Amino acid sequence: MVSYIPSLVLVLLLSSLGLGASFRITSHAEACRPSGFLKGKAGKCNPENESECCKAGEKYPQYRCSPPVTEATRATMTINSFEKGGDGGGPSECDNSYHSDHERVVALSTGWYHHGSRCGKNIRIHANGKSVLAKVVDECDSVHGCDAEHDFQPPCPHNIVDASPAVWKALRIPSHVGEHKITWSDA
Repeated sequence: MVSYIPSLVLVLLLSSLGLGASFRITSHAEACRPSGFLKGKAGKCNPENESECCKAGEKYPQYRCSPPVTEATRATMTINSFEKGGDGGGPSECDNSYHSDHERVVALSTGWYHHGSRCGKNIRIHANGKSVLAKVVDECDSVHGCDAEHDFQPPCPHNIVDASPAVWKALRIPSHVGEHKITWSDA
């Protein structure tokens, strides 16, 4: 209870100064809000790995940010094929190449991808009581989508680690699950 006293005093002080209404403590979830919305258009979409396909006229949130990276960053892991003809669409952003489903590779939401600053670097993923290293090779675009370049899939949410089947296998998570709560960190 003692740890709440400084916060309570601050709130009371701000209220007495007439600033209480504008004072707000934000959580990590609130720190990254949609930066806009993309109007969907349908097209030829590969539904492999339970991929969501855009619906014409539907509005999809766009994010230019992601939650802060910590030693245990919470995320949702999705499954993605980085192979040519897979549901990942075109070649990976980092190296303009396709990657085998047997490689431990990932794509990160736009904010975490951070203009390619994590390209070629490993991240450590924790889930299911296991830990695995995976190389960042692509961006899970949180701004653009619903076009041929993005396989007519909507923009990614702001908290996605899109992982190859090899990552799912190493963590002993059945790939048919489609998505799984994880934590990750820079390796």
